[in-house]
Formats: sequence, C-alpha cells, structure tokens
Amino acid sequence: MPSFNFVLLTIIGSGLLTWLGRVSPFLILKRFNLSPRVIEFLGFVPIVIMSALWFENLFIQHLGHLPSINWPNLIASVPTLISAVVSKNLLIIVIVGVVSLAILRLGFGM
Repeated sequence: MPSFNFVLLTIIGSGLLTWLGRVSPFLILKRFNLSPRVIEFLGFVPIVIMSALWFENLFIQHLGHLPSINWPNLIASVPTLISAVVSKNLLIIVIVGVVSLAILRLGFGM
C-alpha cells in the first residue's frame, strides 16, 4: 500500500504543479497593463511553437549522419499548409493535417 499512496500523491502533485504553471501567468499578468508592443510580441509565440514542432517532425535523425526527410510528414504538410493559408482556422488546420497523414498511412502503409 505505501507504493499506491506514493503514486497517488505523485500524480496529484504533478497535476497541481502543471495547473499552477499554466494558471499563474494569467493571474500575475491580470494585475499589470502590458504595452501594445509586448502584446504584439506575445502574439507570435504560438506561431513560433507550432513552426518549431512542425519543422522538427519533417526530419528523421540518424546518429552520426545528416537527418533524412520524413516524406509522409512532408507530403501531409502540403494540404495542411494550404488549409492554413486559406482558412486561418486552427480546427480546420488540425483536421486537414490528421486526415492527410491518416490517408497517407492507410493508403501507402507508411
């Protein structure tokens, strides 16, 4: 039983710290007025994070060698990028990306 209590407390503690880490910036920034330049700068953060995650998944790492291109991800990126430019709607972009990669994996067994 001591291991169950340890695991339970670890899960609860991790959840609490994760929640505090996500909520505390909102609580702190609620009391301050940010300049328009800072707000504009912070508006680019989601774009940069998504771009970094996308770019990272375009390559397959090989230790001691240059990375190779992950072709299914690159091919699925084309309709996803087109939907991003046309719709500018995150839900549509995610759906197009997931469906594109699913079609590639089911159709070609990748």
